[in-house]
Amino acid sequence: MENLKITVFQGYLFWENTDKNLQNITLRLSGGIREKTDLIILPEMFSTGFTMNAAELAEPMNGKTMQWMEKIAKQYDCVITGTIIIKEGGKYYNRLIWMRPDGSHEHYDKRHLFALGQEHNTYTAGTKKLFVELNGWKICPVICYDLRFPVWLRNIEANPYDLLIVVANWPERRAAHWRTLIPARAVENQSYVIAVNRVGHDGNEIYHSGDSTCIDPNGKVVYYKRDEEDLYTFSIIGDEVEKVRRALPFLKDADDFEINI
Repeated sequence: MENLKITVFQGYLFWENTDKNLQNITLRLSGGIREKTDLIILPEMFSTGFTMNAAELAEPMNGKTMQWMEKIAKQYDCVITGTIIIKEGGKYYNRLIWMRPDGSHEHYDKRHLFALGQEHNTYTAGTKKLFVELNGWKICPVICYDLRFPVWLRNIEANPYDLLIVVANWPERRAAHWRTLIPARAVENQSYVIAVNRVGHDGNEIYHSGDSTCIDPNGKVVYYKRDEEDLYTFSIIGDEVEKVRRALPFLKDADDFEINI
């Protein structure tokens, strides 16, 4: 695999204000991306903040925010991903969009809804994982609370992913859990993990400290940022994944299992 260049946006989100969030992110990208990137990663619900007000804020597929994502992907000739509130078939979804520069896209609906925050009373849980490929990398994107469930994220030797992406609105009060779980997922799955969070207070006065990070398959920190907005581009190394798996062939000893949904 060739090296992959990643741009992460750890930003403040304006509460339930799609237009202002899209304008702000557009401005940040235009002032901060100074080199070719392969992938831009935004936080969970980047256009609204983590809200249960889906009835007023949900969009259809190919609505305003998806059109914006397509425009950004084309402008920077890269993939852009993050989650938005989607209404489809009379139901609401916390949906990750994987938008390519040619306008083609795939999606993943959050599997584990955050019952402590009543997310399950508003949104419908997803039932399928998403695996996508980018420049030879197999990538598994997931959403926030999914991080706590290692069975859902478990790599398999027969067809392993190389990069796990976690987009989130993870509060500072549980930041110690976040900082512990991310390297655990990287080491146990022998993959890179890139986790992108927001910063600042939301409309419920919950503070988010960011702590966006990238961990390599050996558990080493590639990138970390706390408390401040940040737009940062870095590379992850294609040879590193295979090197770790050859030296430490642990995936072959993992237990087989099935997930019943």
